[in-house]
Amino acid sequence: MNPILSFLIRSSAAVPITILTWLISYFPFDQTFWAATGIALTTGLLTHFILGIVMNTRFLKKHQISRKEYRYIRKNLMEAKQKINRLNKNLFSIRDISSVKQRIDLIRITKKIHKMTTKEPKRFYQAEQFYFSHLDSIVELTEKYSFLSSQPKKNMEMGQSLIETRHTLDELTRVVEEDLYKVISDDIDHLNFEIDVAKHALNKEKSAKFPEENRWLK
Repeated sequence: MNPILSFLIRSSAAVPITILTWLISYFPFDQTFWAATGIALTTGLLTHFILGIVMNTRFLKKHQISRKEYRYIRKNLMEAKQKINRLNKNLFSIRDISSVKQRIDLIRITKKIHKMTTKEPKRFYQAEQFYFSHLDSIVELTEKYSFLSSQPKKNMEMGQSLIETRHTLDELTRVVEEDLYKVISDDIDHLNFEIDVAKHALNKEKSAKFPEENRWLK
């Protein structure tokens, strides 16, 4: 659940209720200014809090995960976000033109996986290898690559290390592409099922529409 969007939705309900409560308390019920303000603020905060619980419960129910699971997933996603920020910083600091496409692909794929698992937390379990292994490897490699490529003078050994690191990053790029495929594998299976159902319905409709022609062809 997007925390900013959640806060805005709760606030959009709590603020009008706070104002309305203050007006009702101050005028019809003839409360003092500070008493009406206290009642209104308490009502607004309670509204904000209760809406948060309701929205969170609906979110967990929709994605079929427990609160404990969500806390675990959210913690790992927050840590991954920091790693992805480090990765972006490393990749943008590299001034090697030959690896531009590779770096763009890495940024795009890692952000895509993180965005999808943030939006649908249950997908996290399909991307565990990415979060617990591959992402760490990519961050470490890009940090070393960025450091070596920034050196003003490079000897043969350093040049060879840069080449090997670039090749390893190529392999890791393909690995995270596979990670992305795992995350969306259920969607692909569902799409293929829908296609099969649609084809079956079309074939059935054609058979019903031209029964005589079908019998003649047989």
